[in-house]
Amino acid sequence: MVYAVIFAGGVGRRMEINSMPKQFIPIHSKPLIIHTLEKFQEHKEVDGIVVACIETWIDKLWALLGTYGITKVIDIVPGGDTGHDSIRLGLERLRKEAGDEDIVLIHDAVRPLISYELISRNIEAVRKYGSAITSEGVRESVVESRDGQVVDNVPFRDYMYVAKAPQSFHFGDIYGLYAKALAEDWRSIDSAHLCQRYSFPMHLIKSPRHNMKITDPLDYYMCCAIFDMKEREALWEK
Repeated sequence: MVYAVIFAGGVGRRMEINSMPKQFIPIHSKPLIIHTLEKFQEHKEVDGIVVACIETWIDKLWALLGTYGITKVIDIVPGGDTGHDSIRLGLERLRKEAGDEDIVLIHDAVRPLISYELISRNIEAVRKYGSAITSEGVRESVVESRDGQVVDNVPFRDYMYVAKAPQSFHFGDIYGLYAKALAEDWRSIDSAHLCQRYSFPMHLIKSPRHNMKITDPLDYYMCCAIFDMKEREALWEK
């Protein structure tokens, strides 16, 4: 079985929108989170989805799922204070459904441009290697500075990647890592960060450039432009 945990527990303060969390803002007259969920809904290998959402917006999300025909969502659970906590809570709910050898894809609700093909490559990599960390190679030099003033290191650019999503695993493996972190009261930046802490092997999957996370207004405008472009391409193909 293949599952997805979609975490949507943040309020998105950097979006500078007070009326709603960023995962519910409209793109092409459809909430951002619905664009994301549709990609997993439409993938033939995905069997079920758990969403970790801001508690006060759970009823709204259930209503949206009905409106847009999202039928693979098993449950919506309240998110946590951080992305780490929201993922853990989603995994805890999924434990009622998933076996240790089942596959789980962990994905941001605000990363709506994920493709069918990228989901497939994540599933295939977990089957073959035990994990899949979707990553994009950097296009400019990366500098390391511990105090924000002095450059301590300039790594060789060809070896540098930005970790994105999905980040995918066998359920038993990733659930066990989040359980360890809970016991130690430790929180990660993302699942890749968690794997590094516990020396869990990670396999890299290359991400397309447009697999972006909507964090601030500029990201939103860029995402809208990509949707516009894809719509025009679809019209020409017809």
